[in-house]
Amino acid sequence: MSGRPLGLPRLHLRSTDSTNDRARELALAGAPHGTLVTAAEQSAGRGRQGRRWSAPPGSSLLMSVVLRDAPRLTPLIAAVAACDALALEGVQALVKWPNDVVLPAGEGLAKVAGILVEGRPQEGWAVLGMGVNVAVELDRLPPELQDTAATLGLPPSAVERVLGNVLQALAERLDKPSDAVLSAWSERDALRGRQIAWGAPGATDTRTGTAAGIDGDGRLVVALPGGGRTALDSGEVHLRTGSP
Repeated sequence: MSGRPLGLPRLHLRSTDSTNDRARELALAGAPHGTLVTAAEQSAGRGRQGRRWSAPPGSSLLMSVVLRDAPRLTPLIAAVAACDALALEGVQALVKWPNDVVLPAGEGLAKVAGILVEGRPQEGWAVLGMGVNVAVELDRLPPELQDTAATLGLPPSAVERVLGNVLQALAERLDKPSDAVLSAWSERDALRGRQIAWGAPGATDTRTGTAAGIDGDGRLVVALPGGGRTALDSGEVHLRTGSP
């Protein structure tokens, strides 16, 4: 991907259901690598595990970019790139496996950016969607999100600047070898050494352990209470607050 820019051509929408859906349509129609879809408002934005991504109009960076021949570690690459971009705003973000971009909030973590990668690897393309709470006023979010969300606290005019920083950081990170990506991700690991729980969505039986970093495939390594380790390649992980 060396030298291949991101962000052009660009489709900007005042309102849409989902920037990822629009970008998928463009990818299926043959849109080139780097094609960007942005919106001021989404009515059906979504994140991992089918969760809805909510933000008041004009308050967030809402973007999806078409990637041709995307690396297998693209979800982790995107999280590291988001942290790089936020650092330019003086915000030192961390990553909750696999790619929630978070800020410490008491004993817990508050999500400032979300990432969703979708695509058809067999056809050589992926769509990378990202939402960043740039100017979100947390008290305007749905009540169930107010305690788990974070914001950069910038004015709405900063959305374009953050977009430029994200695209630049993403282009640079996509050019890096896998070991550099894994190292950079590990430096921003929000879970390492902390107690976590996980299980299938909606399951009543969850397992617990201590997060112990990631392996060479980007899987979350967990030290089990009775000894031994396991590696998670999918699913939802929850931080057990009150744990060391």
